[in-house]
Amino acid sequence: MCLVGFAWNCHPRWRLVMAGNRDEWHARPTAALAAWRDAPILAGRDLRSGGTWMGLGPQGRVAVVTNVRDGLPAPFDGPSRGALPTNFLAGSATADASAEALAARANAYAPFNLVLADAASCVHVGNHPAQGMRPIVPGVHATSNGPFDAPWPKVHRLQTVLQDWAGRDNESLEPLWAALADTRIATDSELPATGIPIEMERHLSSAFVAGQDYGTRASTLVLVDHAGHGRIIERRFGPDAVFLGETTLESGH
Repeated sequence: MCLVGFAWNCHPRWRLVMAGNRDEWHARPTAALAAWRDAPILAGRDLRSGGTWMGLGPQGRVAVVTNVRDGLPAPFDGPSRGALPTNFLAGSATADASAEALAARANAYAPFNLVLADAASCVHVGNHPAQGMRPIVPGVHATSNGPFDAPWPKVHRLQTVLQDWAGRDNESLEPLWAALADTRIATDSELPATGIPIEMERHLSSAFVAGQDYGTRASTLVLVDHAGHGRIIERRFGPDAVFLGETTLESGH
Protein backbone atom coordinates (compact mmCIF):
# COMPACT_ATOMS: atom_id res chain seq x y z
CA MET A 1 0.00 0.00 0.00
CA CYS A 2 1.63 3.20 -1.14
CA LEU A 3 -1.03 5.86 -0.68
CA VAL A 4 -3.78 6.10 1.91
CA GLY A 5 -6.12 8.79 3.16
CA PHE A 6 -8.65 8.48 5.95
CA ALA A 7 -11.36 10.49 7.67
CA TRP A 8 -11.47 9.68 11.37
CA ASN A 9 -14.48 10.66 13.51
CA CYS A 10 -15.44 13.63 11.35
CA HIS A 11 -18.34 12.27 9.28
CA PRO A 12 -21.94 12.02 10.52
CA ARG A 13 -22.47 8.49 9.20
CA TRP A 14 -18.99 6.94 9.23
CA ARG A 15 -16.56 6.90 12.13
CA LEU A 16 -13.82 5.91 9.67
CA VAL A 17 -13.52 6.17 5.91
CA MET A 18 -10.26 4.97 4.36
CA ALA A 19 -9.15 5.12 0.73
CA GLY A 20 -5.88 3.69 -0.51
CA ASN A 21 -3.83 2.28 -3.36
CA ARG A 22 -1.47 -0.67 -3.12
CA ASP A 23 1.47 -0.38 -5.52
CA GLU A 24 3.47 -3.56 -6.06
CA TRP A 25 5.26 -5.69 -8.63
CA HIS A 26 2.63 -7.34 -10.81
CA ALA A 27 4.50 -10.63 -10.61
CA ARG A 28 4.12 -10.83 -6.82
CA PRO A 29 1.43 -13.45 -6.08
CA THR A 30 -1.63 -11.91 -4.49
CA ALA A 31 -5.12 -13.11 -3.54
CA ALA A 32 -8.11 -10.85 -4.11
CA LEU A 33 -10.20 -9.38 -1.29
CA ALA A 34 -11.94 -12.21 0.55
CA ALA A 35 -12.97 -13.48 3.97
CA TRP A 36 -9.92 -15.36 5.25
CA ARG A 37 -10.43 -18.97 6.34
CA ASP A 38 -7.79 -18.85 9.06
CA ALA A 39 -8.59 -15.49 10.67
CA PRO A 40 -11.59 -13.14 11.10
CA ILE A 41 -10.21 -10.77 8.45
CA LEU A 42 -11.65 -9.26 5.27
CA ALA A 43 -8.70 -8.29 3.08
CA GLY A 44 -6.60 -9.06 0.08
CA ARG A 45 -3.59 -11.24 0.81
CA ASP A 46 0.05 -11.24 -0.18
CA LEU A 47 0.66 -14.90 -0.98
CA ARG A 48 4.43 -14.62 -0.59
CA SER A 49 4.48 -13.52 3.05
CA GLY A 50 0.88 -14.31 4.04
CA GLY A 51 0.02 -10.83 5.31
CA THR A 52 -2.02 -7.92 4.03
CA TRP A 53 -1.66 -4.21 3.37
CA MET A 54 -5.15 -3.04 4.34
CA GLY A 55 -8.04 -4.85 5.95
CA LEU A 56 -11.20 -4.92 8.03
CA GLY A 57 -11.67 -6.99 11.17
CA PRO A 58 -14.35 -7.64 13.82
CA GLN A 59 -16.11 -4.68 15.47
CA GLY A 60 -14.91 -2.40 12.69
CA ARG A 61 -11.20 -2.81 13.41
CA VAL A 62 -9.16 -1.40 10.52
CA ALA A 63 -5.45 -1.48 9.75
CA VAL A 64 -3.24 -0.31 6.89
CA VAL A 65 0.52 -0.36 6.34
CA THR A 66 2.80 1.39 3.86
CA ASN A 67 6.50 1.03 3.36
CA VAL A 68 8.74 4.09 3.79
CA ARG A 69 11.04 4.76 0.85
CA ASP A 70 14.68 5.56 1.63
CA GLY A 71 16.66 4.82 -1.50
CA LEU A 72 16.39 1.57 -3.41
CA PRO A 73 15.26 -1.29 -1.14
CA ALA A 74 18.09 -3.15 0.52
CA PRO A 75 17.96 -6.91 1.15
CA PHE A 76 15.99 -7.60 4.32
CA ASP A 77 15.44 -10.93 6.07
CA GLY A 78 13.43 -9.74 9.07
CA PRO A 79 9.70 -10.15 9.73
CA SER A 80 7.20 -9.11 7.07
CA ARG A 81 5.44 -5.75 7.43
CA GLY A 82 2.31 -7.46 6.11
CA ALA A 83 1.98 -9.21 9.46
CA LEU A 84 1.45 -5.88 11.24
CA PRO A 85 -2.13 -5.26 10.01
CA THR A 86 -2.90 -8.98 10.20
CA ASN A 87 -1.89 -9.30 13.85
CA PHE A 88 -4.07 -6.38 14.88
CA LEU A 89 -7.11 -7.35 12.81
CA ALA A 90 -7.09 -10.93 14.10
CA GLY A 91 -6.32 -9.97 17.70
CA SER A 92 -8.28 -8.53 20.60
CA ALA A 93 -5.92 -5.85 21.94
CA THR A 94 -7.01 -2.25 21.52
CA ALA A 95 -5.46 -0.01 18.90
CA ASP A 96 -3.63 1.91 21.63
CA ALA A 97 -2.28 -1.19 23.34
CA SER A 98 -1.25 -2.78 20.03
CA ALA A 99 0.56 0.38 18.95
CA GLU A 100 2.34 0.75 22.27
CA ALA A 101 3.57 -2.85 22.17
CA LEU A 102 4.72 -2.55 18.58
CA ALA A 103 6.48 0.79 19.08
CA ALA A 104 8.96 -0.88 21.42
CA ARG A 105 10.05 -3.35 18.73
CA ALA A 106 9.34 -1.41 15.55
CA ASN A 107 12.97 -1.41 14.45
CA ALA A 108 12.78 -5.15 13.85
CA TYR A 109 10.90 -4.32 10.63
CA ALA A 110 11.87 -2.60 7.41
CA PRO A 111 10.70 1.06 7.36
CA PHE A 112 6.91 1.39 7.65
CA ASN A 113 3.89 3.52 8.47
CA LEU A 114 1.06 1.68 10.23
CA VAL A 115 -2.39 3.03 11.09
CA LEU A 116 -4.63 1.09 13.48
CA ALA A 117 -8.22 2.00 14.34
CA ASP A 118 -10.91 0.56 16.58
CA ALA A 119 -14.08 1.93 18.15
CA ALA A 120 -12.18 4.09 20.64
CA SER A 121 -9.06 5.37 18.94
CA CYS A 122 -6.91 5.71 15.84
CA VAL A 123 -3.12 5.61 16.14
CA HIS A 124 -0.03 5.74 13.93
CA VAL A 125 3.12 3.70 14.49
CA GLY A 126 6.30 4.17 12.49
CA ASN A 127 10.01 3.41 12.62
CA HIS A 128 11.57 5.78 10.08
CA PRO A 129 12.87 8.42 10.40
CA ALA A 130 11.94 8.05 14.07
CA GLN A 131 10.49 5.14 16.02
CA GLY A 132 7.31 5.67 18.01
CA MET A 133 3.55 6.01 18.10
CA ARG A 134 1.14 8.90 18.06
CA PRO A 135 -2.63 9.28 18.48
CA ILE A 136 -4.55 10.46 15.43
CA VAL A 137 -6.89 13.36 16.16
CA PRO A 138 -10.34 13.50 14.53
CA GLY A 139 -10.10 14.86 11.01
CA VAL A 140 -8.80 13.93 7.57
CA HIS A 141 -5.28 12.56 7.20
CA ALA A 142 -3.18 11.02 4.43
CA THR A 143 0.23 9.45 3.97
CA SER A 144 2.32 7.62 1.42
CA ASN A 145 5.87 6.23 1.41
CA GLY A 146 7.45 9.04 3.40
CA PRO A 147 7.08 10.29 6.98
CA PHE A 148 3.48 10.19 8.13
CA ASP A 149 2.77 13.89 7.63
CA ALA A 150 4.98 14.50 4.56
CA PRO A 151 2.94 16.75 2.19
CA TRP A 152 3.72 14.95 -1.07
CA PRO A 153 1.57 16.15 -4.01
CA LYS A 154 -0.48 12.93 -4.27
CA VAL A 155 -0.95 12.89 -0.50
CA HIS A 156 -2.21 16.47 -0.54
CA ARG A 157 -4.59 15.79 -3.45
CA LEU A 158 -6.14 12.73 -1.83
CA GLN A 159 -6.49 14.51 1.50
CA THR A 160 -8.18 17.47 -0.17
CA VAL A 161 -10.68 15.28 -2.03
CA LEU A 162 -11.47 13.24 1.08
CA GLN A 163 -11.90 16.37 3.19
CA ASP A 164 -14.30 17.88 0.65
CA TRP A 165 -16.20 14.58 0.39
CA ALA A 166 -16.56 14.24 4.16
CA GLY A 167 -17.64 17.85 4.52
CA ARG A 168 -20.48 17.41 2.03
CA ASP A 169 -21.82 14.23 3.67
CA ASN A 170 -21.73 12.74 0.18
CA GLU A 171 -23.26 9.28 -0.31
CA SER A 172 -21.52 8.70 -3.65
CA LEU A 173 -18.10 7.05 -3.49
CA GLU A 174 -17.15 8.14 -7.00
CA PRO A 175 -15.09 11.18 -5.88
CA LEU A 176 -12.93 8.84 -3.79
CA TRP A 177 -12.50 6.34 -6.63
CA ALA A 178 -11.59 9.19 -8.97
CA ALA A 179 -8.95 10.45 -6.53
CA LEU A 180 -7.40 6.98 -6.32
CA ALA A 181 -7.42 6.73 -10.14
CA ASP A 182 -5.60 10.07 -10.59
CA THR A 183 -2.59 9.59 -12.90
CA ARG A 184 -1.26 13.17 -12.75
CA ILE A 185 2.54 13.34 -12.41
CA ALA A 186 3.98 15.92 -10.02
CA THR A 187 6.26 18.63 -11.34
CA ASP A 188 9.96 18.19 -10.65
CA SER A 189 9.89 21.04 -8.14
CA GLU A 190 7.22 19.17 -6.12
CA LEU A 191 8.94 15.78 -6.08
CA PRO A 192 10.20 14.42 -2.78
CA ALA A 193 13.82 13.33 -2.48
CA THR A 194 13.71 9.71 -1.36
CA GLY A 195 17.03 8.51 -2.70
CA ILE A 196 15.82 7.02 -5.98
CA PRO A 197 16.48 8.28 -9.54
CA ILE A 198 14.35 11.25 -10.55
CA GLU A 199 12.75 9.32 -13.41
CA MET A 200 11.44 6.84 -10.84
CA GLU A 201 10.33 9.65 -8.51
CA ARG A 202 8.27 11.07 -11.38
CA HIS A 203 6.72 7.71 -12.21
CA LEU A 204 5.73 7.08 -8.59
CA SER A 205 4.42 10.60 -7.96
CA SER A 206 0.89 9.92 -9.26
CA ALA A 207 -1.83 8.50 -7.04
CA PHE A 208 -2.41 5.69 -9.53
CA VAL A 209 0.78 4.19 -10.96
CA ALA A 210 0.40 2.47 -14.33
CA GLY A 211 3.18 0.20 -15.56
CA GLN A 212 3.94 -3.10 -17.23
CA ASP A 213 6.00 -4.58 -14.40
CA TYR A 214 5.14 -2.40 -11.39
CA GLY A 215 2.09 -0.33 -10.56
CA THR A 216 -1.15 0.01 -8.67
CA ARG A 217 -2.48 -3.48 -8.05
CA ALA A 218 -5.52 -2.56 -5.94
CA SER A 219 -7.62 0.46 -4.98
CA THR A 220 -9.51 -0.08 -1.75
CA LEU A 221 -12.20 1.74 0.23
CA VAL A 222 -13.11 0.89 3.83
CA LEU A 223 -16.13 2.43 5.56
CA VAL A 224 -17.07 1.77 9.20
CA ASP A 225 -20.15 3.30 10.77
CA HIS A 226 -20.50 4.43 14.38
CA ALA A 227 -22.08 1.11 15.36
CA GLY A 228 -19.08 -0.85 14.08
CA HIS A 229 -20.59 -2.20 10.87
CA GLY A 230 -18.02 -2.16 8.08
CA ARG A 231 -17.75 -2.40 4.31
CA ILE A 232 -14.61 -2.98 2.25
CA ILE A 233 -14.47 -2.58 -1.53
CA GLU A 234 -11.51 -3.54 -3.71
CA ARG A 235 -10.85 -2.77 -7.38
CA ARG A 236 -8.00 -4.78 -8.90
CA PHE A 237 -5.68 -3.97 -11.79
CA GLY A 238 -3.11 -5.81 -13.86
CA PRO A 239 -0.13 -4.61 -15.92
CA ASP A 240 -0.71 -1.30 -17.70
CA ALA A 241 -3.73 -0.60 -15.48
CA VAL A 242 -5.98 -3.29 -17.00
CA PHE A 243 -9.08 -3.61 -14.81
CA LEU A 244 -9.39 -7.14 -13.36
CA GLY A 245 -12.46 -6.97 -11.16
CA GLU A 246 -14.19 -5.55 -8.08
CA THR A 247 -15.26 -7.15 -4.78
CA THR A 248 -17.41 -5.79 -1.94
CA LEU A 249 -17.66 -7.43 1.50
CA GLU A 250 -19.53 -6.40 4.64
CA SER A 251 -18.96 -7.12 8.30
CA GLY A 252 -21.27 -6.89 11.30
CA HIS A 253 -20.42 -6.25 14.93
